[in-house]
Amino acid sequence: MLFIPATRPLRRSAAVAAFAATTLALAACSSSTSVPAAATTAAKKPMNIAYLSFAVDNSYDAPMLAAAQAVAATDGATLKVFDADNNPTTQYDQLQTVINSGQYNGVITQPIYNTGLVPLVEQAIAKGIKVVNMDQILGPSLSTDAPQIPGLSANVTFVPTEIGTKLGELVVQACASKNLNPCKVGYLYDIKASALDTAISGAFDAAIKGQPVQVVTTGQSYFTPTDGEAAVQTMLQAQPGLNLVVGSDQGIEGAQVALATAHKTGQVILVGYGASAAAVAGVKAGTWYADVAQAPASEGRLAVQALVAALQSGKASGAIDPVAGFPDGGIVTKADAAQFVPEWPG
Repeated sequence: MLFIPATRPLRRSAAVAAFAATTLALAACSSSTSVPAAATTAAKKPMNIAYLSFAVDNSYDAPMLAAAQAVAATDGATLKVFDADNNPTTQYDQLQTVINSGQYNGVITQPIYNTGLVPLVEQAIAKGIKVVNMDQILGPSLSTDAPQIPGLSANVTFVPTEIGTKLGELVVQACASKNLNPCKVGYLYDIKASALDTAISGAFDAAIKGQPVQVVTTGQSYFTPTDGEAAVQTMLQAQPGLNLVVGSDQGIEGAQVALATAHKTGQVILVGYGASAAAVAGVKAGTWYADVAQAPASEGRLAVQALVAALQSGKASGAIDPVAGFPDGGIVTKADAAQFVPEWPG
């Protein structure tokens, strides 16, 4: 089994917690996707839900968990959080404990490793436990948001290959906008060995194939601005003529710092994914070219709504797109950035 190396997440501060609380009210209107949930009145059936988080102390995960807890409280469900802290072995053991305890009739999974939890999820479903997957793919294919396990009540996820394709298309557009030929690109992986990054980068490579775009240097951000900054500093040393840096929002935040230190602000194009507050502000200001949206608070909200519906009526909601209804399919540009409500700080 290929385990993803532990990341180094941003610790949740009071500011992040406050941001998460603020986004709860906004998340409900940030996506037109709706799930036929149980009535807003008190639930008729008891709902004891195990929430398997990949890492609670992460700026992306905090709004997701807060939104999930808010929906659970409103719908009369008890939600118990299990924090794997980016350790796939811990997450596997936690789900095994949840199943064996007999205390839970609902589970929300947020997988660290896409196939690592599959046998246990199949076991849980066979025992009559309702399972909803969210955020990360659960199953072997990273190019679909369709449930890959029979009996899964819902799958509220982004599709990694779609993110990679959108990033590649934006990079091609950004390079063309400056008439760069060739356009020298620095590619920021998050965790290069992970299945997630393999899927995103593979789709990215396919999108830029045949275009005057060359990936001349790479690095890893580990989903943190600090590591993104260090990686881009190394990129600039290796490739002083770098034209563009692409990666997740936290990595691109670090890239901004590295470029400022090197006195190259405005000389290197930035393209990210995540639609964090930092990214949307950057796109509005013109310091970032564009961004691909993600919506963690919407994911948490939609996942619990789907699980409540499954527990109360047995309804399976199938694939749920957390950015359905977003402008331009979730592509943040200067023209539409004002229409996006960020759901996490970055």
